Amino acid sequence: MYCYVSFCRCSSSISEKQRSMAESTPIHKTEEEWKAILSPEQFRILRQKGTELKGTGEYNKFYEEGIYNCAGCGTPLYKSSTKFDSGCGWPAFFEGFPGAINRSPDPDGRRTEITCAACDGHLGHVFKGEGFKTPTDERHCVNSVSVKFIPGNAAAST
Repeated sequence: MYCYVSFCRCSSSISEKQRSMAESTPIHKTEEEWKAILSPEQFRILRQKGTELKGTGEYNKFYEEGIYNCAGCGTPLYKSSTKFDSGCGWPAFFEGFPGAINRSPDPDGRRTEITCAACDGHLGHVFKGEGFKTPTDERHCVNSVSVKFIPGNAAAST
């Protein structure tokens, strides 16, 4: 499998507001509150740890400049400059914003789940040591439904 790191680079660095959002106080809502603000598909994936079908997510082959925020709470998670084409059928990133993403082993111990550090929304899984030519040798395999893209100019002003 070949890796092509995206040529898209986010021209602005993370702002102090984005940094504080990524390291913010945990967000707690009841399941009913989440159901009221999320679509049924977002609820299934973010809150019930579901997975969208391979190759169907809107951000799988999307390479614009900007920031990917948590679709549940709006916390900045990834810069577009860390997105790459892994060929896996889901958006792939090699690193997230510091403090924005939690990792925990799946119950079976075979994979490592990644969740939003602020709202605990399920993002997908992280894999290490697959040989991709990225700075971290990691692949954050993320459901498109779990994130919301903010274009470069809008991301720089948040």
